[in-house]
Amino acid sequence: MHTTHTHHHHVTATTAYEDAPSIVTEIAWVTRATTDRFLGQKPDREFWLRKAAVLDRIAIEESALYAPEVAAAAVSTSVLAARRLVEADVTYSGLSLKGSELVTDDDHRDYVRRAYRQWLLALTDQH
Repeated sequence: MHTTHTHHHHVTATTAYEDAPSIVTEIAWVTRATTDRFLGQKPDREFWLRKAAVLDRIAIEESALYAPEVAAAAVSTSVLAARRLVEADVTYSGLSLKGSELVTDDDHRDYVRRAYRQWLLALTDQH
């Protein structure tokens, strides 16, 4: 059971994604995992987390480089992916939306950043 009760700490995008694999590497991983799903495997939390995180990173880059109306599609896509991760955590891990105060789009993207940072730290602890 995954419980991510880190909503008390603010994790910046820079902090969340430092030491993360490159965006290209993460896109490749998500693509492979999507292909595996067609072979009958259900997506797990890692899939939803890594997908949401890479889409968040793309949105961050686009927001930094382009006018808001140009970056809007990437931001919208990242929000949808963040909400999908939150839905998965609510369904499978007992995450409480009310208890986590996940209301706005930014709240959901912040949740992805905290969860991804926690996941990365757990990975480095294993090695």
